[in-house]
Amino acid sequence: MDLSISRRSGKWARNLAMATAVAVVATGCSTTNPYTGEEQTAKATSGALIGAVTGAAIGVASSSKSDRGKGALIGAASGAALGGGIGYYMDVQEAELRKQLQSTGISVTRDGDNIVLNMPNEITFGVDQTDLSTRAKKALYNVAIVAKEYDKTMLNVYGFTDSTGSESYNLRLSQVRASEVTNQLVRDGVAGNRIITKGMGEAHPIASNSSEQGRAENRRVEIVLSPTS
Repeated sequence: MDLSISRRSGKWARNLAMATAVAVVATGCSTTNPYTGEEQTAKATSGALIGAVTGAAIGVASSSKSDRGKGALIGAASGAALGGGIGYYMDVQEAELRKQLQSTGISVTRDGDNIVLNMPNEITFGVDQTDLSTRAKKALYNVAIVAKEYDKTMLNVYGFTDSTGSESYNLRLSQVRASEVTNQLVRDGVAGNRIITKGMGEAHPIASNSSEQGRAENRRVEIVLSPTS
């Protein structure tokens, strides 16, 4: 046998073994979701394991020699999430968003298969302003990191205002602010065709507009991440 072929085969076997090990770690070989602590169905867990092994192997095969370990890890994580189904995919993404957005002022909540990021106006825009704050830009950079990794997700960016001022003015203001958030995400590398942007004006308040505190809560931008399929 050609020694070069033998060496390549040996390297492939080692890389595939590494990929499989990463896959096992990624799924935990358990019916318990390692990110939320909730029980997963056996079908989802086995699907995640199959997806992880496949994804890890693809990651090894498509990576350069010096980067195969990283390729295996990324492939395993993505494959595990997709193999386990939409809910599992969003679970993993939610956990990563919570990690990235700690201490940023952005809240992360779950609504079925959707993940809602609430960006209050105090960290995004000044009163009656449309320029994003430095703090908001840094936080959106972290959102983009996750969004680029989990590319089977759409990002719906909604702008909201309080009821101060005319309804038409508030609608325009909310649209401009939502667009500013979208533009920042695009600058940070998120594909524009994955983002839907809409100004909601003073519609859908989450607090009473009769108090300053309530109006402050209503002035916000929400990013709703939803699975593409």
